[in-house]
Amino acid sequence: MNKPAQCSITKRMQSFMHAFNGLKLLFKEEHNARIHLAVAIIALTLGFVLDINTTEWLTVLLSIALVISLELLNAAIENLADFVCPQKDVRIKKIKDLAAGAVLWGAMAAFIIGGVIFVPKLWQLIS
Repeated sequence: MNKPAQCSITKRMQSFMHAFNGLKLLFKEEHNARIHLAVAIIALTLGFVLDINTTEWLTVLLSIALVISLELLNAAIENLADFVCPQKDVRIKKIKDLAAGAVLWGAMAAFIIGGVIFVPKLWQLIS
């Protein structure tokens, strides 16, 4: 019978470092992730400028988290697929297209949410 692994602060810190490295890699290597990050910064800035309420903040933050998380998963799937099958393969293309579709779906939802929250406030500001 295997003994359960000891939980140590050092191992938890290493785990966090690996996770932060994943974020660094995402924004360094994935062009679309940098676009999503720029849009997230714009949304956060608009949130402060337009003084959105708590529910709106939670919705915006959740939308940003969803899109960035989907980008991370998409990048992981694409990297794994390229490692497993470096040559072109219709099955790998399907897998990559499905993962990219998940990001697109999340980004479209985030765009609509942003529109619902920010457009009326911007319209009120310019009227």
